[in-house]
Amino acid sequence: MVDNGFSNGLNVSRETLEKLEIYLATLKKWNPRINLVSKTTISEAWNRHFVDSLQIFDLASTTFGWESWCDFGSGGGFPGLVVAIAASDRKQHTQVTLIESDQRKCTFLREVARACDVAVTIKNVRIEEVPALGSCVVSGRALASLTKLLEFSEKHRDPDGICLFHKGQSVHKELEEALQNWKLDYKLHPSLTDDGASIVEIGAFQRGK
Repeated sequence: MVDNGFSNGLNVSRETLEKLEIYLATLKKWNPRINLVSKTTISEAWNRHFVDSLQIFDLASTTFGWESWCDFGSGGGFPGLVVAIAASDRKQHTQVTLIESDQRKCTFLREVARACDVAVTIKNVRIEEVPALGSCVVSGRALASLTKLLEFSEKHRDPDGICLFHKGQSVHKELEEALQNWKLDYKLHPSLTDDGASIVEIGAFQRGK
């Protein structure tokens, strides 16, 4: 088994690691054809994509009890499909929904889910077209501005749920812009994979200053 320090600081089972190795092998096979992630990050995929995804699963698990999770613009499955694998191996009865408008990427997601024997719901539509999901947790990575993510979340998150969004060095600027039109109860969690990045956790929010 290849670990590469992957489990350091994270609660990752041996079964999860084995499934993620299958995931990585499938990613390497498919990526040249449909560009699921940047080619420059493949060699660092454990840290750049898998640990980066698992850290928000651990964050949600320690701060919030949840039964449903919605991932916006899932792309190559980060973080949503990694969350589904980790939740399954911890015997959490969780409904994970992946929303991705690109049909080819949805085909990849289904292939990984099949190979890893994990149950997920994959919706091959635009986020705006999905009926309200009422999810306990919503996530999004490398997808849109914080303001846009809040618009999506307003429809799809349960009022008592949380949002967990990966953000890079622009996080403070995006927060400043969002606060011009939204009232937010938020926290910033330092990323485990990038010194300049953060996970934005949002509790209560509503339109207006």
